[in-house]
Amino acid sequence: MSMFKHTGIPSQVDPSSKVPLHNQVEQMLRALIEQTRYQNGELLPKEVDLASHLGIARNTVRHAISKLVNEGLLVRKKGVGTQVASRKVSTRLDSWFSFSREMQGKGMEVVNYDLQASRINASEEVAEALHLQPGTKVLQLSRLRGTRQGPILLSVSWFHPRLGLSGKEDFSRPLYQLLEEEFGVFPTVSREEISAIAAEEKLAEQLQIELGAPVLFRSRMVYDSDGRAIEFNKVYYQGDGFTYSIDIERK
Repeated sequence: MSMFKHTGIPSQVDPSSKVPLHNQVEQMLRALIEQTRYQNGELLPKEVDLASHLGIARNTVRHAISKLVNEGLLVRKKGVGTQVASRKVSTRLDSWFSFSREMQGKGMEVVNYDLQASRINASEEVAEALHLQPGTKVLQLSRLRGTRQGPILLSVSWFHPRLGLSGKEDFSRPLYQLLEEEFGVFPTVSREEISAIAAEEKLAEQLQIELGAPVLFRSRMVYDSDGRAIEFNKVYYQGDGFTYSIDIERK
């Protein structure tokens, strides 16, 4: 078909391959959307045309495209077509929102019980996480947050100095919105470890729970759109009444 002459799309897939057809199409599309024309907003070929060109079922093409849509690489616009997303977002953050946005989505007001920002010398742990020399000055942000019913979590973050944070920013705002709008930094990938711990005295006092009560602990590394470390974050959640939900897609 002439419409595919300069797209770089192969004329066929390999039905005899051990690689499923939808995975073959997915790889074709990944290569395709790297082309400048599509990065600049040109619509991708229609599903029905792709299916006809490759000699496969339309549902197979739709499956592949849906995978890239779910990863944030493509966007579907009703009545228009499918395009490359204006900014690539890793699937690991597709459903990741700040605490403020999570609570707002539930119709709950976020209360900051304590907020402290200060410049400190990076400990060995913080320096290793952010790829810095121990003792490097970094901004530490500590926030005790919750609802009008009481504190829910204690969040402590350390930021890479390249971001240029002064510590005087309005950290009562959603953090990642602030980084995007004021610093042009786009948090893109989050790598997390989650475990259960018992509350020590100071933490129990801050979260208003009993000494030794269960606490959900999350350690998070956040990277920007260029894959550079921007934040090392530790969060301590009240174990009573807090649920951390994760969607896992079967491959």
